[in-house]
Amino acid sequence: MPPAGRKFVPSGCYTTRSVSSVGSERHPDTVEVTGSSPVRFTQRARTAPCGRFCFRPDGNPRPGFAVVARVSLACTPPTLPVAWAPLYAHPLPTGHRFPMLKYELLPEQLVREGTLSETSLFAPIPLPEKYFLDTHDAAYWLRLQQGQLTRAEERATGFPWSEALVQREVTILGGTVQCAKLALHTGVALNVAGGTHHAFRDRGEGFCLLNDQAVAANYLLHHEGFQKVLIVDLDVHQGNGTAAIFQHEPRVFTFSMHGARNYPARKEQSDLDLPLPDGTDDATYLKLLAETLPRLLDEVQPQFVFYLAGVDVLATDKLGKLGLTREGCRQRDRLVLELCYRNRLPVVVCMGGGYSERVADIVEAHANTFRLAQELWF
Repeated sequence: MPPAGRKFVPSGCYTTRSVSSVGSERHPDTVEVTGSSPVRFTQRARTAPCGRFCFRPDGNPRPGFAVVARVSLACTPPTLPVAWAPLYAHPLPTGHRFPMLKYELLPEQLVREGTLSETSLFAPIPLPEKYFLDTHDAAYWLRLQQGQLTRAEERATGFPWSEALVQREVTILGGTVQCAKLALHTGVALNVAGGTHHAFRDRGEGFCLLNDQAVAANYLLHHEGFQKVLIVDLDVHQGNGTAAIFQHEPRVFTFSMHGARNYPARKEQSDLDLPLPDGTDDATYLKLLAETLPRLLDEVQPQFVFYLAGVDVLATDKLGKLGLTREGCRQRDRLVLELCYRNRLPVVVCMGGGYSERVADIVEAHANTFRLAQELWF
């Protein structure tokens, strides 16, 4: 659970001894409840646009709680928060193998089918450097910002440098940090981009320049008072940058389940690594994950979870080497998200990699992650 004093109320069944007020001159559409007849809320409290707490009624009971809260009767129920900006789809040279198009098609698909509404999408604000220089080296950031990477360093990132690319990276950082803050109220938030787990403190690699989940985890530790964060990295490639950044930070537990014979050639040491053989199928993958993740939650006792939901685990992926079907990938997401939901753990989900030949396969697999989050929390 979040630190003491946070304005965060889990979903469940609450008791009210009295209704202290029904409306007021300043807040005519609210009631104050203070602790014995059952009142049920399925959603965690969140600050609504009007500034009051907003709940959705009915749902899974959890007796034994007492709560004092102002309940808005008029505010729109909370929606699934999703960070997205047009600059996520950064233009690349013709023939580049990174599928930037997915960042345009995915939100379009989700809004068109009704999984998301226009109000679900928010434009992230680029993160000020003071919030990521406790994760990334100041000298590296200065050289990245000014376009002073060596030819070898730029080649290692996989992207040609530009000012627009740097702006994209700090906007993705802002999106993941803002998602973390929102998830404290809604229970879940997703970034259409992010999961840049190959970025180290002092260098970028593998389409990753700055490490958004590492930055957001440090934000929770240093600015929000959290003491235990779990990073669940299920991208097909090991989260080497994340593992290295938190190598000596006991408050962040890094878990990576990845292809054993895939990039990066030199692996770092996560708190828990589960390397998988080429061709691993749905049944084998899901069994191992189902045996591991519940145990981790019990042992680590995290207050917050970051989930990297890469879809490069698909058998169709050009860079993946594993054998999961789209349904297997969906069941993977359900397993992770249901555990977070049942344990009332706020979770931020970032999309990570996906390199199938057909962009439609990538988009549909990513879309399943959003559909599941919408189904579980909203």
